[in-house]
Amino acid sequence: MCEISIIVPVYKVEKYLEKCVDSILAQTFTDFELILVDDGSPDRSGAMCDEYAQKDSRVRVIHKENGGLSSARNAGIDVAKGRYLGFVDSDDYIDSKMYEQLFTDIEREQADLSICGIYHVYEGKKPKKKSETVMVLNRDEAMELIFHGNEISDHAVNKLYKRGIFSKLRYPLGKYHEDSFTIVGILDQCNTVVVNTTQRYYYYHRSDSITSHAFSRKHLEYISAWEQNERLVKGRTAQIDEAAHQRVCFANFLVLDKIVESNQENLISETKDIVAYLRENYWFILKNRIFTSKRKIALTLLMISVKLYKIPTVFQNKIIKQKNQ
Repeated sequence: MCEISIIVPVYKVEKYLEKCVDSILAQTFTDFELILVDDGSPDRSGAMCDEYAQKDSRVRVIHKENGGLSSARNAGIDVAKGRYLGFVDSDDYIDSKMYEQLFTDIEREQADLSICGIYHVYEGKKPKKKSETVMVLNRDEAMELIFHGNEISDHAVNKLYKRGIFSKLRYPLGKYHEDSFTIVGILDQCNTVVVNTTQRYYYYHRSDSITSHAFSRKHLEYISAWEQNERLVKGRTAQIDEAAHQRVCFANFLVLDKIVESNQENLISETKDIVAYLRENYWFILKNRIFTSKRKIALTLLMISVKLYKIPTVFQNKIIKQKNQ
C-alpha cells in the first residue's frame, strides 16, 4: 500500500517519455507508485518503461495490446494500490512539488478531489503564468466552475482523486474527449473539492496531436460530451443549468471554429446543425458573462452568414498560432 498511484499511459512517446517520467520520480512527495501502461507502443517506449522499472522500485509496468488512452488509464486503475490516484500524460511533465501540493490540500481539507493549475506549453514560447488562489468547494460549486471552464478545467491530469471515486467509474473506450465524458461522474462522487490554482502541471501541445489539427470528425465528440453532461445535471440548480448550457454553446463554437479554419464548412454536414444551434442561442450567449465580447461580435456576424463569421475567427486563430510559435 502507498499513498498515491500515478498512472501514465504510454504510446509512441519515446521522444517525450524521459522528461515525463523523470519529472515524476523527482517529486518531493515520495510515497507513490508509478504505473507505466505500455499501450502496445510500436517504438522503444515499452522498453524504456522496463528500464525505469529496473532502476526504481516505485515503477511498475503493464504491457498490453493497443486500446487507446481510456483503455490504458483503466488498466492502471485496475491494478493501483494507492489511497489516491493521479494521472499524467506521457508527453507532458510536472513540477517537482505537484503531488506534495495536491496531497497536502486533499488531506488538509479531507476532500475527495484536489486540483492544481496548468501551464500550457508551446514550442519556443514561455508558458503564461496565471494568478493564484485557493478555493474549497462543494460539489455544486465545483461543477459550476468546471462547466465555466475558466478557473478549473475538466482535464484528468492535474488532479488527485480519492481512490473510491473509481471503484466503479472507468474512462469510456473509443472516445476522444474522454475527460469531458467522465467529469460529471467524478464530481457526483465528491462532497468537497479543493482547488489551488498554482500551476504545477505542464501540458505540452504537440504539433502532431489531434488538438493541433484544423479539424477532425472526432472533434464533434466535444459537442456530444457536453450535451450529455447538460442532460446529466439538468434541474440541479439554476446556476448549474446556465453553466451547463453555456458549455454546450462553447463546444459548438469550438468545433465551428475548427471547421471554418480548415475551409471545410461546405463539406461537413454537421455545420448547418452547429450554425442553427448557435443562432437559436443568440440572446442567451449575448447575455452570458462567460463569453467574451469578441465571441459575441463573431456570433452577431454568424447571424448574417458563415462567411462573415469566418473573417474574425480565422484572423484571431492566426494571431493565437503566431503567439504560440
